[in-house]
Amino acid sequence: MPRLELDMIDETEKLPKETNALVFDILQFAADYLKLEEGTEMSVTFTDNERIREINREYRDKDQATDVISFALEELGEGETEIDWGELEVEVPRNLGDIIISTEKAEEQAASYGHTKEREVGFLAVHGLLHLLGYDHMEKEEEKVMFGLQKEVLDAYGLQR
Repeated sequence: MPRLELDMIDETEKLPKETNALVFDILQFAADYLKLEEGTEMSVTFTDNERIREINREYRDKDQATDVISFALEELGEGETEIDWGELEVEVPRNLGDIIISTEKAEEQAASYGHTKEREVGFLAVHGLLHLLGYDHMEKEEEKVMFGLQKEVLDAYGLQR
């Protein structure tokens, strides 16, 4: 059984099968590497710059396209109450949340960094996963930890720059 239950959505309807397979594989690898519980759920949506700009504007008040946005279900938003699943008699799988990747932005960044689009999309998928797991890079120390772990996972998978 795969460690991650991944729902992968291609809104662009242009994503090559190889890129889709790479993201699936690298996220499964990262889930194993990070020892996530089996059956953990999450989704990855591939979109374009226009759509990610709308999402960025609506949820982050930033009116610009970005490369990746993560919506972590385990983080409480303002005014939200934590649900205690332990009181229920039913097993509820862990759901990390959603990652949205702009394939257009990934292509632009790959060209500017001098590596493949696949490498950039794989990098963004791992970056998004780490955000879903609570890692951040707003403070220098947090950035060091997150980027260090990100490099470790990508290097172990074999997806170096």
